[in-house]
Amino acid sequence: MTKLIHVLLMMVIRTLGCFRTRRKKKRVLRSLWVGHPVLNMGINARAECLLGIDARSLVFEHDHIRGAFTYDLAKWRRLPIIGRLSPYGVLLWAIWKFDRFHFYCDRGILVSPEPFTFNWDELELLKKIKKEVFCWAYGGDVRSRERTESLGQYNCCMECPQPGSFCICNKETGDRYAERIRNNTTAVFSMGDMIHYTPGSINDIFYWPVELDVESGNKYKPHVPSADSTTALCVVHAPNNRAYKGTRFLMSAVERLQQEGVLIELQLIENLSNEEALKLYQQADVLFDQCLIGFHGYTAQEGMALGKPVICYIRDPERYLLDSEACPILSANPDQLEDTLRDLANNRMRVHQLGAAGRKYIEQHHTPVHFAARLHRAYKQLNVEAGQLP
Repeated sequence: MTKLIHVLLMMVIRTLGCFRTRRKKKRVLRSLWVGHPVLNMGINARAECLLGIDARSLVFEHDHIRGAFTYDLAKWRRLPIIGRLSPYGVLLWAIWKFDRFHFYCDRGILVSPEPFTFNWDELELLKKIKKEVFCWAYGGDVRSRERTESLGQYNCCMECPQPGSFCICNKETGDRYAERIRNNTTAVFSMGDMIHYTPGSINDIFYWPVELDVESGNKYKPHVPSADSTTALCVVHAPNNRAYKGTRFLMSAVERLQQEGVLIELQLIENLSNEEALKLYQQADVLFDQCLIGFHGYTAQEGMALGKPVICYIRDPERYLLDSEACPILSANPDQLEDTLRDLANNRMRVHQLGAAGRKYIEQHHTPVHFAARLHRAYKQLNVEAGQLP
């Protein structure tokens, strides 16, 4: 897309968009969630619907997650000319139809010429025409190398094979982007280790809910490990990036334990759909998330929902977790991993108890209803339309 065409299209969108700056008061507020095709984005949109808000989700591409979003434009994006022009048409349509926008911190609807950031013309336009814009950190969209390394010995930069390819990386660039996003949005939401990169963000929303009642409750039906099992402890690990998750440390720890005679086995899950991965989680005894980053991902939430003990390095539990005393995640960095696994392999009652505690933790804190209540509270604090509590 040439710069001239971009300028001309933005002039058209800006002109037409100015005619649609406010909604009719009697109409239900409409909200659009746009961004990476991660499972929780569609779930968050459905949670916002619980407040009486007409919330939808939209993605331009996806990998193994299908059917989770309201609008899936992946086919259109693959078309040579239409694919390059479609974001502009979507932006104009969205301005006309929606009052509130939810983005991740690395892009909106339009593609940016710079990686891991917005097309600033879009963000500034939405602010000018008085649209509400909320940004949600997911990890690589806010992390920078210098700040990550300052957090301590174990971090996701330690094993990075390609600096600058999977996150902002440069601190000065990250700080500049964060300030510009903050100045052009209604609010920024963050959590876990991501709070260190998003000054001024709201950090107590905890926005990775699990839909326990989906598929009549069968998708996340708890499969708590037996307390009297005599088989090898089955550990599952689903790394989207082995270097960041510390996969090699896990593999080495399991190998050493096996040589020691401990009954333990490891199953790596890669390149499978969410449905296929969940079936393998159900059959496992323990789920390993990561041992470097310092905060858990959505996989850990799913593991606890299924009644599985979760191993994950949590750098600062009191700051990073919701109700840290009740959260049963076993925090383990690479130095602690072998002992943690050995203890679980030799104490199946504890495996059972941790699994049951994980399910209870999700039920009490991380369902869409709980997330919607926290979102409602944040909207009230921001003095924007909050809808009604579910």
